[in-house]
Amino acid sequence: MRSGLDDTAILLMAYGTPTEESEIEPYLIDIRRGRKPSADQIEDLKRRYREIGGRSPLLEVTKAQAFELQRRLQANEIKVPVYYGMKHWHPYISETVREILKLGAHRIVSLVLAPHYSRLSVGGYRVLLETALASSRDIKIDFVESWYDNPLFQAAMTEKVINGLKGFPQSGEISVLFTAHSLPERIIAEGDPYSSQLLESCRTIAKLACIERWSFAYQSAGRTGEKWLGPDIREVLEGTASNSKVLVVPIGFVADHLEILYDIDVEAQAFAKSRDILLHRTESLNTSRSFIAALADIVSNRLLAQ
Repeated sequence: MRSGLDDTAILLMAYGTPTEESEIEPYLIDIRRGRKPSADQIEDLKRRYREIGGRSPLLEVTKAQAFELQRRLQANEIKVPVYYGMKHWHPYISETVREILKLGAHRIVSLVLAPHYSRLSVGGYRVLLETALASSRDIKIDFVESWYDNPLFQAAMTEKVINGLKGFPQSGEISVLFTAHSLPERIIAEGDPYSSQLLESCRTIAKLACIERWSFAYQSAGRTGEKWLGPDIREVLEGTASNSKVLVVPIGFVADHLEILYDIDVEAQAFAKSRDILLHRTESLNTSRSFIAALADIVSNRLLAQ
């Protein structure tokens, strides 16, 4: 083991997902901070999960990402345990923190499995982590706020884009549409870096993949009374000519889950077909070797920067 790391643990954090239909209502209540959803809201979410086979693979993918990351670090002679915790379902971040404390760790290198920072998204994970550790004064949190500019992450995304472009018929121009989860528009006035980081990612990946024609849209906006960031993916597709070819690159996501498998693969796909648009999506990063290499690079830099 590298010296100085024997009291350190790595914590990967993701959104969380119900694993069966009976868990959907309490999962929604957790997201809504204790407020009970309407019967229509519950049924709508159940319907979405049924459309993708009954459940999201997010938990299994996150668990596999943690396993592969630990294996990659061990191959590099960095023997640090890797844990995973969820924001809105089991294993909750607080539950995982209890396991880490049993280990006797005094330092946690933590990373949200979302490359771009926003106070409303990534910042919320930090609050949960700090709350879980509030009574443990002798432990240090080393929190990676964003990692969209990591060269290996950029290379992993570029690889997926290039492979995605190969999936179209060779004739005709292909439009590349980058997407990310929308957030309330008020973050712009608050100086939040989310939008600027996303656009920087798009420009970088487009350049690396030698793409001249690309656009950006948000997806999966919440159904609240306030305005969310746009344009929405449907708006962009509405303005796309019939018989066009569009490659969707969900640059804000790193794993298959409901926002990928339903919002893009079902909802956006049906919308595109109704307008005679040939829409493909890049494969998610999941546990690809290039993505695990990126995660290993990100956490290694933090682990060894003591």
